[in-house]
Amino acid sequence: MGRVSMINPEEAPEEIQKALAEHLAKGRKLTNEKRTLLHNLHAFLAIEESSYALDDDLQVLIGKLDADLYEYAISAANDCVVCTTYFSKLLREQHHIDPDSFQVTHRQELLMHFAQKMGHDPKPITDEEFNELKNDFLKNGGKDGTMVDEAKAEEIMVCLVGEGP
Repeated sequence: MGRVSMINPEEAPEEIQKALAEHLAKGRKLTNEKRTLLHNLHAFLAIEESSYALDDDLQVLIGKLDADLYEYAISAANDCVVCTTYFSKLLREQHHIDPDSFQVTHRQELLMHFAQKMGHDPKPITDEEFNELKNDFLKNGGKDGTMVDEAKAEEIMVCLVGEGP
C-alpha cells in the first residue's frame, strides 16, 4: 500500500468533486495516482492538468503519433509500469502499432532516443543530441511538415523537456 491513501470521490469536499467531474467530462480516467493527488486540489491541478495541457501543445506541434511515441519512450526509460502500460495500449488501439515491434522514421528515432535519455537522466543529453533534434524540426518542420522557425523549434524543445520526469 502507498504512503498516502486514496480519496473516496463520493466523500471528497465539493471543490474536489467539482474538479474531478470536470476532469472526467474531458474523457479522462480516474486512476489511483489521481485519487491520491486529489487530497490537495492544487497538487492535482498542477500535476495532472498541466501535463495534459503540455501534451496537447506537443501534439499540435509535432503530431499525436510522435508525441505518443515520445511519451511511451520516457515511460519505458523511467520504469513507470503504469505509464508504459497506458502508452502501450494507446499505441496499439489508436495507432495500430505493436510497441514491441515497429518501424520508426528518422525523426521518431531521434525523439525516442531523446525521450529515453529524458526518462532515465536528462543531464547526459549532449548539446549535439539536443541540437540534432531541434535542427530536424527546423529542416523538416513540425506536425505534418508545417514550417518551423527558430522560436517554434525552441517551443517544441521546451515542450519535449517539459514532458520529462
